[in-house]
Amino acid sequence: MSHVSQAPVTTPDTEPAPPTPRTFGDVKGWFSAYDQVLFDWFLTRQNDTPDTTGDLLELGAFMGKSAIFLAGYLRDGEEFTVVDLFDSPAPDDFNLAEMRDSYPTLTRRGFETNYLTFHEALPTIVQAPTSVVTDRVRPGSCRFVHIDASHLHEHVVQDIASSRAVAGPDAVVVFDDYRSAHCPGVAAAVWAAVAEGELRLIAVSASKLYATWGDPAPHQAALLAWLEGRTDLWHGVDMIDGSPLVRIGDEGVSAPPEPKPLRAPVEPEPAPAPLVAPPAPPRPGARWRRLAKDLLPPLVTRAIVARRRRRR
Repeated sequence: MSHVSQAPVTTPDTEPAPPTPRTFGDVKGWFSAYDQVLFDWFLTRQNDTPDTTGDLLELGAFMGKSAIFLAGYLRDGEEFTVVDLFDSPAPDDFNLAEMRDSYPTLTRRGFETNYLTFHEALPTIVQAPTSVVTDRVRPGSCRFVHIDASHLHEHVVQDIASSRAVAGPDAVVVFDDYRSAHCPGVAAAVWAAVAEGELRLIAVSASKLYATWGDPAPHQAALLAWLEGRTDLWHGVDMIDGSPLVRIGDEGVSAPPEPKPLRAPVEPEPAPAPLVAPPAPPRPGARWRRLAKDLLPPLVTRAIVARRRRRR
């Protein structure tokens, strides 16, 4: 069961309220259809395994797209924690520059508005640098950890260490941007942890790396069996320093059913019909001119018109 560690943020009345999303697709963020399929597979498998218990954790939330998705797999008695700076001051100049360049629209109020459109209560929100996570989350308590916070190398190294401290024995730990050209710090930190033999690879998609601090073999065996029956995903197995890694690609996969808003979107009021001015009354003399044109010979009509002009 999720709970709220802090009340929703209030902002001055002068600040416009963030727009409420009408659909899950309206929530800003980067979460491909086939990573949604993979999240769904890992989380559903955990939920269907009685011995797999634990909480959910997300480091870095942006506007809440993946958090909204993750919360749909939360079971009774479990906690979902989201850690993000949101619009708090960054802890150092490099992080401040990253926030300004990559996340200029990120606010906690925007996250909360999006999240509460799809869920009755907020998760446990820790508005702080992700380095505080080990002070806020119990050791070994998490079964699924999604890391998509700072891309700076030293911060990712800290997030990797934190994930090891809070992850349960068979927890799945997912790293975003492990191979993005604009995030070399993520790649350097993640692959160093793999090379040191501590972080154990399960699979990779184009955007995310799926790993564990425990034994990856049970995850991989079940994953490969599931992939064998699909034609909308391709897969292969590579060996990395003697250990298998499942590579997964998109062959036209469709996302799982998306989270639905709790309430039907409010339809905008129809615009009032434009006022149409009544037709102007006919000018004096207009009626006789129409009759003369229709009934009299042209020569007579011209004579009458000429006479009326002379009288003016």
